[in-house]
Amino acid sequence: MLTDLHLNNFTVFPEANLTFAQGLNIIVGENGTGKSHLLKLAYAGISVCAEQGRKPNAGVPTKAVLQIKGAEKLVNVFRPEALGRLARRRQGHARCEVELKFIESAYDFKYSFATNSKSEISVEKLPTQWIETAPAYLPTRELMSIYPNFVSVYEGHYLEFEETWRDTCVLLGALAQKGAREKRIRSLLQPLEQAMGGSIELDNNGRFYLKTSTGRMEMPLVAEGLRKLGMLSRLIATGALLDKGCLFWDEPEANLNPRLIREVAKSIVELAAAGIQIFIATHSLFLLRELDMLLDQKQAPESRFFGLQMTEQGVEVTQGSSIDDIGDITVLNEELLQTDRFLQGES
Repeated sequence: MLTDLHLNNFTVFPEANLTFAQGLNIIVGENGTGKSHLLKLAYAGISVCAEQGRKPNAGVPTKAVLQIKGAEKLVNVFRPEALGRLARRRQGHARCEVELKFIESAYDFKYSFATNSKSEISVEKLPTQWIETAPAYLPTRELMSIYPNFVSVYEGHYLEFEETWRDTCVLLGALAQKGAREKRIRSLLQPLEQAMGGSIELDNNGRFYLKTSTGRMEMPLVAEGLRKLGMLSRLIATGALLDKGCLFWDEPEANLNPRLIREVAKSIVELAAAGIQIFIATHSLFLLRELDMLLDQKQAPESRFFGLQMTEQGVEVTQGSSIDDIGDITVLNEELLQTDRFLQGES
C-alpha cells in the first residue's frame, strides 16, 4: 500500500507531502487545483512497476528499464506534448522530483526530470521488487459502452485518449473469479447489483450487457450512471479490487443522481473496509457528506482528507483525518451558501 507521495515542482504544485491512509483517501478541491493530477501521478508510478513485473521473464527492477518505461507511462497517462511539460515552470533552473513510499519498502520509487526532458526520467531510488497487484483507475467517463475492440484499436493506432482508459478496459475484460474468493466477491457485489437492478455480463461478442429479470440490455442503452456502477461491479467480479489492490476514482459522483451517489459512497467505504486502498478526487458536497456519515460509524476504515487550495505561489495541500482538518474549500462553501440563499427565499 502507498503510504506517502512527495513532490516538488510538479504541474500546479510547488511542493507537496501527502501521507495516505491504508483505507480511504479523499482529495477535495475546486477545478484546476490538481486533484486528477495527484491521482494520475500516484497511479502512473504504481502501474508502471506492476506492468513491468508481469512481463515474461521479468527480472529485478533496473534503472535502464524504469528510466524509459517510467517516462512513457507518465506521458501516456497525462498526454502532455513532452515529459518536461509536467514540470512546474518557474524562474531559473528547476527539476520536478517525485517520490512514492510504500508499507513494503522494497517498492519505494523516487525519480526526477527537467523541463526539457523528453523520453527519460532520472531514477534516484530504485525499487528492489516489482509491485504484484495492478492498480485500477476509474476516470470520470464510463468505459463499458466503448469497450468492444477498444484495447486492440488503442494498441494498434495512435489515439489521444489517456492510457488509463486502455488499462481499465484490460481489467474490465478479465475473467470473473470463481472458487474460494467467490463468496467474498458476492458480498461486495450484492448492493451494487441491487442498485443497478441487475448484473453485468460480458458476452462472447466482446460487449457488456446489463442482465435484469426481464432480459439483457446492451450498455449504450443503459443510463450512464448505472454504467459507472457497472464498471465498479465488474472490477470486483474479476478480482481486480481484491488482494491488496488499490483503486483510483476521479469524481465518482459525475453523472450520478443522489440515490446512486449514496450507493457509490457505501461501496467505496465497504471496499476500503475490505482491505482495498482507495483514492478519490471530488468537489461534491453531497458525496463528502455521505462518506463523512459512513466513516463516523463503528468499524469504519482508516481515512484521510486532503484539501487543495490555489494560492499565488501555486496549489497548497492541507490534510488530516477528518474533513474539518482541511480548512475551507471554495467550491464546498458555494454549495453551502446556495443552500442558505434557498432557505432564505423559502422563508
